Amino acid sequence: MTTTTLIPPSKRKLWLAAIKPPMYSVAIIPITVGTAAAFSETKLFDLKIFLTFLLSAILIIAWLNISNDVFDSETGIDKNKAHSIVNLTGNKSLMFWLANLFLALGILGIFLIAWWQQDLTVLGIIFLCCALGYSYQGPPFRLGYQGLGEIICFFTFGPMAISAAYYSQTQQFSLSSLIPGTIIGISTSIILFCSHFHQVEDDMAAGKRSPIVRLGTKLGSQVLTGSTILIFVLTLVFALLGTISLWSLLIFLSFPVAYQLVNHVRQYHDQPEKVSNSKFIAVNLHFLSGILLALGLILPRLL
Repeated sequence: MTTTTLIPPSKRKLWLAAIKPPMYSVAIIPITVGTAAAFSETKLFDLKIFLTFLLSAILIIAWLNISNDVFDSETGIDKNKAHSIVNLTGNKSLMFWLANLFLALGILGIFLIAWWQQDLTVLGIIFLCCALGYSYQGPPFRLGYQGLGEIICFFTFGPMAISAAYYSQTQQFSLSSLIPGTIIGISTSIILFCSHFHQVEDDMAAGKRSPIVRLGTKLGSQVLTGSTILIFVLTLVFALLGTISLWSLLIFLSFPVAYQLVNHVRQYHDQPEKVSNSKFIAVNLHFLSGILLALGLILPRLL
């Protein structure tokens, strides 16, 4: 009989997990798709505004990620999470103020866009997005603990963020931009949904009623399958109706990643150590499908 010695992850790997580089796609994709939708309909594109919005969105996501770790540290739900940035630094107060600095810088970028355009609309939308983002984990709301995180995620990173990006280019709204907004909202919510499968015990111990705690892992895997299929069904229906370009069907090139995700979770939904990487497969799906959708929106104009 042999004994296996478990080697703890290196500090570098823990820091990478804490910083969550792949998760910043949830900032990049909505701004990119919203800007592509604006270009598709109006031929308008302002590179300065696009890059400013993109950087601001990344900074706001940094605030959201760090502050969520800070708020989770107060409930004890992250006590077994080695890559919590609070656990790594041992300084909750420092992380709280660092998060607020990122938020202030992100909002400053959005304020610059509002100042350039002499229009506060985009700033108002992003303020609302930030308020919803805070309500997810921040006291006294902690709506994520009631299982409402996916709904907040859908609206914040879907229709609202894409409408804001669209408006930042055109200074007008478009009902048709809600279609890519809905698609991106679903794929973003899937990332959060997948993050619950491997931490059911910790969530239950902390009183967090995540969707997977409520549904169970098996039914949760079935909901994931339905939600993932919905991304492609909606794109196909709206493309055939002529509401969005047929080029949007390029999104189907991401179907192999979608299949990998649902098949992986279907097999390992009740095995935390194996299903834990499903959120990264979901990030891959979100990023690839989002880029393909954006490409499908702008190609008709470019061609």
